[in-house]
Amino acid sequence: MISILDLAALLLTLSALFGWLNRKLLHLPHSVGLLVMGLAASLALVALDVAFPEQHLYEDLTRVLGQVDFTKVVMDGMLAFLLFAGAMSLDLGALRDRAWAVATLALVGTFISTAIVGGAFWLAASALGQPLPLAWALVFGALISPTDPVAVLATLKNVRVPEALEVEMQGEALFNDGIGIVLFTVFVAFAAGSGGEATTASGVAKLLLQEAGGGLLLGVVTGYVAYRAMRAIDDFPVEVLITLALVAGTYALAQKLHASGPLAVVAAGLLVGDRAPRDAMSERTQSYVESLWTLIDEVLNSVLFLLIGLEVLVLRFAASGLVLAACAVPIVLVARLVAVSAPLLAFRWGGHLSPRNVPFLTWAGVRGGISVALALSLPEGDAKSVVLAATYAVVLFTIIVQGLTLGTVARLTLKNLLDSDIG
Repeated sequence: MISILDLAALLLTLSALFGWLNRKLLHLPHSVGLLVMGLAASLALVALDVAFPEQHLYEDLTRVLGQVDFTKVVMDGMLAFLLFAGAMSLDLGALRDRAWAVATLALVGTFISTAIVGGAFWLAASALGQPLPLAWALVFGALISPTDPVAVLATLKNVRVPEALEVEMQGEALFNDGIGIVLFTVFVAFAAGSGGEATTASGVAKLLLQEAGGGLLLGVVTGYVAYRAMRAIDDFPVEVLITLALVAGTYALAQKLHASGPLAVVAAGLLVGDRAPRDAMSERTQSYVESLWTLIDEVLNSVLFLLIGLEVLVLRFAASGLVLAACAVPIVLVARLVAVSAPLLAFRWGGHLSPRNVPFLTWAGVRGGISVALALSLPEGDAKSVVLAATYAVVLFTIIVQGLTLGTVARLTLKNLLDSDIG
């Protein structure tokens, strides 16, 4: 059994090494490059093990990675800090201006995508002779439909898009996880036969109110307390500690209260990021706080994307499920297109969503570590391997293919917007 220090040393060393190699050789965006190199290293070790089975070349690394509980590392560790860092950098005023569009994408879009992905995946599994209960197909729809805030924010760092469009993407990614996790919880309970009240209409509404509403309220309260504490002093080490305590304390308290931890830290981050720089932090403190959270964001992103690539070593996919996993990619893309377009058609009188943005919003629906973590948390059974393989296929496609080509789509979107303005 290796220690936590050994594991952290291994992951940070690999992140630094692969990051350096990517910078020197591949020149890919940092996060994508780490994922690609981690995945390539994993596949190379698997291939060598097949070629030389008596050597067990990757046995030690597999044993080490097997000690990593990916779900806990992501959901109970990295996620809170990454979401807070993302929320701190988001312009709250711009978010208010796009509130209707963000709410529509995060709420209505997630429901639509979950239903379409679940139904289409269920039909595809039956057509391929690998029948999957509809409830488990809907579980897959729920965990894969929300765009991943970590992956989206990392991707947008390398893409230039109009500010309003960037705010829509950031806002949707930060808020739709609460909706997706509630749907995921309901469908898992139903599929596992332990639904009870949680699967009734009133139970779902109650769960949604408790998780989403409770999380947002908690984040506002703790964020305001932290803001007032920072305003009362001018001491940058203490104020930096307050932001760290705010994230860890808010997320831990949300779990105790059965509220949404992700939404709680997002609300806290938005409040502190908007109000504290104006009248609670000196320029020196603001510089230290911004530098700290930029560093936390970069380091945790690096380790997370590397882990996604390396996890291939410890996952076991049935060969028969790979075709179905490949089918999941176009299914999720079509569902994303419909989820983005349907609100536009339904609320076209409002003028809050533009049809010119649909291609970009569709292609920018990047998934990441949260979807993988939720899939890994499923109870053991035949359905888990199918859902996990499909989840991994979609995550790798969206991060690598969509992430690397999003800049081209963004340039075309911007060109169309400029042409329409000139016309």
